[in-house]
Amino acid sequence: MLFTRRTRRNPQKSWRGASPTSCSRRGLRSSLRSEGSAVTSAIAGWRVLVPRGGPWGRAVAARLVEHGAVPVVAPLVDFAPTEDAAELAAGLGRLAAGDVDWLVVTSATTAGLLEGVAVPATTRIAAVGPATAAALAEAGLRVDFVPSSDFSADAIVAEWPGGTGSRILLPQSAIAEPTLAEGLRAAGNRVDTVAAYRTIGVHVAPEIVAEVQSGAIRAILVTSGSVAHEVAAQLAPISPGTMIACIGPRTAAAASAAGLEVGAIAEQQTVESLILSIIQPAEARP
Repeated sequence: MLFTRRTRRNPQKSWRGASPTSCSRRGLRSSLRSEGSAVTSAIAGWRVLVPRGGPWGRAVAARLVEHGAVPVVAPLVDFAPTEDAAELAAGLGRLAAGDVDWLVVTSATTAGLLEGVAVPATTRIAAVGPATAAALAEAGLRVDFVPSSDFSADAIVAEWPGGTGSRILLPQSAIAEPTLAEGLRAAGNRVDTVAAYRTIGVHVAPEIVAEVQSGAIRAILVTSGSVAHEVAAQLAPISPGTMIACIGPRTAAAASAAGLEVGAIAEQQTVESLILSIIQPAEARP
C-alpha cells in the first residue's frame, strides 16, 4: 500500500520542552478534513511505532492508516503464563463454585485467558473498557458493567455498582498496580487478586532502534508502564523530534519515571483517543 507524505515545516522540530497535550474525543471530527474525496491529517506520512501486536496492534495500525500515517508494528512486550498456576486455578475454582459475586477484568489479555472458564449465572462481570468488554464477549462471557468514561481502575472504583460486601475476583498481570484492588477494598469489598499472566519484554530489531534514534519514527505510542520501561531501555536515545504519546496519566507518570519526555496524553484509554493525542498537537505545530 502506498502512502503520500504530507510535507510539514520543521519536521524534526523538538517536542521536548512543551507541556504534554491532553486530548479528548471532541477534537476528532476536526482532526480529519475532506479535500474532495481525499482525507488529510496532520500525521499523514508519519511513521508511528505501535508497541503491541495481536488484535490490538492490528486495530491501531488500521486506524493510523485511515489518518494517512504509516504504522510500524514492533511489539515491545509479550505475555507469558503465570508462575503460580496453582493460585490461578484456585481462583477460577472459587469462581466456578459460585463463591465470587463479581469477576473484574482489566485487559483483553485476561479476557482471552477466560475463554471456556465456567462462570455461574449469579456472578456478574465488570470490564474496564469497551475493548476488554468486546474481548470478553468473544470469549463467550457476558458483561454487566463497563465504566461510562475514562476506562481505568479509578473509573471502576468511582462508578462501582456492586455496593459493599461483594466477593470480587481480580485476575490480572503479575505486575499490575494495586490501585484497583485497594480502591475496591476501601469501599468495603473482599478482593482476591490472582496473577493470570506475566508481562515480559521483547527484543526490538536493530533497524527499529535505528529508525527511532534517527528521528524517522515521528511518534511512539506508550500503552503501559511496562511498554514505557522497554522504550527507555531499548530505544534511547530518542530523537527530540519524536513524540512520546501515552494512553493515560498513569502511563504518562510511568514514562516520566523511566526517563521519557512525554509529549501527549490520551484522556481515554481507547485507540481513538490515543491516536487523537498525537494528531492535535501535530496540528498545532507551526
